[in-house]
Amino acid sequence: MAAARRLKRVVASQPGFLSLNASSNPADQLSSRRKRVNKNKKKNWNKHSDVNDVEDFLEDIRHQERTTGGLLAEKSDDSLFFLDVGQVKRNEPKVKAEAELTEGKKRKGKSSRPLRIDLILQHDSLVPPPKDVLSYQQPNAKKLRRIAQKAEQLAAKGVVTRRQKRLLNRPPVNNRTAKKAVTEANNNPDRDYYDIWSQESRNSADPWYLQQTGKKLVRRPEKLNEKPSVLPAVEVIAPGGSYNPDFFSHQALLREAHDIEVKKQKQEDKIERQLAVDKGDTATEETIFQEQVEGLVEENEEEEEVVPNEEQEDGVVGAIALTEKKTERQRKREKAEKMKEQQRLADKQQTNQRQQLFQLRSIKASIKKKEQTTKAKQKQRKANQESQKAQPRRLGRLKFQAQDMEVQLSNELAGSLRQLKPEGSVIKDRFKSLQKRNLIEPRERAKFKRRYKLKYVEKRAFREIT
Repeated sequence: MAAARRLKRVVASQPGFLSLNASSNPADQLSSRRKRVNKNKKKNWNKHSDVNDVEDFLEDIRHQERTTGGLLAEKSDDSLFFLDVGQVKRNEPKVKAEAELTEGKKRKGKSSRPLRIDLILQHDSLVPPPKDVLSYQQPNAKKLRRIAQKAEQLAAKGVVTRRQKRLLNRPPVNNRTAKKAVTEANNNPDRDYYDIWSQESRNSADPWYLQQTGKKLVRRPEKLNEKPSVLPAVEVIAPGGSYNPDFFSHQALLREAHDIEVKKQKQEDKIERQLAVDKGDTATEETIFQEQVEGLVEENEEEEEVVPNEEQEDGVVGAIALTEKKTERQRKREKAEKMKEQQRLADKQQTNQRQQLFQLRSIKASIKKKEQTTKAKQKQRKANQESQKAQPRRLGRLKFQAQDMEVQLSNELAGSLRQLKPEGSVIKDRFKSLQKRNLIEPRERAKFKRRYKLKYVEKRAFREIT
């Protein structure tokens, strides 16, 4: 804007510039005597600064732009002047005919003449309207331009983008040959057989369409298909648990139950030993009396004051004071010794590397031994992992406690099914099986805590009886 104003001022200063609003009063053109005002202060700038000449100049330029479409100094002579050659002489009949035609046109076009108010409201300025920048803007134009340039560069190199590959690999859909699915009649013997009880779902739509619309089922992860435990749902009891077992199998089952009970007893004994009180720590009459008398008897103990050794202090101060700055000769000697030590270590390392050439067999043997131990550890780790699959995991705050083994002694065995006594509970057995197979966490029965104490009241009928 400032550059345009400066250009207009320069044009106006030229001798050939014509002004439409030139002042006819010569007294206005003459510069009057300027009033002497102190313009060091900012409040006097607008008050005593005469800018009328600048405003008149700018208004004159705007008037020229509105009326002629630009400055008169920039216009050519042909656009400003014309050659007046006088009126053209025509024949009278032609003039009459033209007059009649013009009158007829006036009469016909009188109804289509625009109103005065419409003419006033019309835009009569020759200045072109300003360019609407917003109408030419495009959202993300810079980003789209950069993407298009990059696509052109890749196309010039012959590189196919990932998006284009995906579009090319997409199966084509032929809309012309595609036909609408026609429902077949129920009595058609040639129709396809469809099992309504099968687990597989019948999807006849395009898989790409199902995936994009979200109607395609999500693929189930393989981890969810794995069972939490390899144990069977119903474990078969040992042969010794039959109602009429073999002698040796029954004795083996008894031995197993006996080992379990012995292990429990050892655990209880260990807890009792840990909680037992040591007899040596029990209080006697003498220890009790000493505790009661303690603090009543005053014992005069002389405190030995440790007098610091003055010679040692002097020695320490002297040692601190003896630390002097090293001379240049001492520094050079230390540097030479340090370099010798580094050279000695480098030579030692080099000799060790040379000696290792003669120890290749032993090194290979040690590497082979390490590999064997590593493989053995891997096998052991895999075996432990397989064994852990059959063990109950820690799923909650409680540990899994196996159910008590149901065993009958030798004198309790029944000879027939009629004399057999039922033992255990099916519900408890299924509940423990779910815990053992890591399907539910181990639980314990909720403890009932009474909020208020029971209140016993003696009734009147009870007193009458007694």
